[in-house]
Amino acid sequence: MASAPDSERLVLASASPRRRELLGLVTLPAAELEILPADIDESERPGEEPAEYVRRMARSKAEAVARQRPESWVLAADTIVALGDAVLAKPADAPENAAMIARLAGRPHQVTTAVALARGEVREVLAITTEVRFRPLTASEVEEYAATGEGLDKAGGYGIQGRGAALVEGITGSYTNVVGLPLAETLLLLRRWLGAAGEGA
Repeated sequence: MASAPDSERLVLASASPRRRELLGLVTLPAAELEILPADIDESERPGEEPAEYVRRMARSKAEAVARQRPESWVLAADTIVALGDAVLAKPADAPENAAMIARLAGRPHQVTTAVALARGEVREVLAITTEVRFRPLTASEVEEYAATGEGLDKAGGYGIQGRGAALVEGITGSYTNVVGLPLAETLLLLRRWLGAAGEGA
């Protein structure tokens, strides 16, 4: 099969296997998918609101990779977990993971994923927020989950698509957004700019 021209090629600026799997759930007949993670400074700026931070991260990732693939469409995403004004990043180790889960136990929190699409002068960024409610957890449940290591590479320290599902009492909004890519909204974004992309989904 001949390769798609660069103008139809889609580059996913993420190393996340979860985003790649979600994107694979929809067909993209007009595009070939390339994985090229972005290498950017992900530090928060003083006084930056969580919603501003996640949108800036997604846009910066898309722009960084777009400079390397100027003729391709570049899709980037960034996900944050916020408890009030506090952003819970990826925990460094099991004790930090346990501390995060203990903070989230019995309380609602917000998961926001920003998605950015870039090519040439095109820049479009959208952000979707889902409320997740953890059930009350015992200290042993918190420690047992942290010990699995599942949450170490995930914002907020848990994976709703894995063992972390047992921590969740309910969600309001997009489930795939919590996994790392709001699929319905991303598909509409791709269809708008890539034409037939996703029509077979």
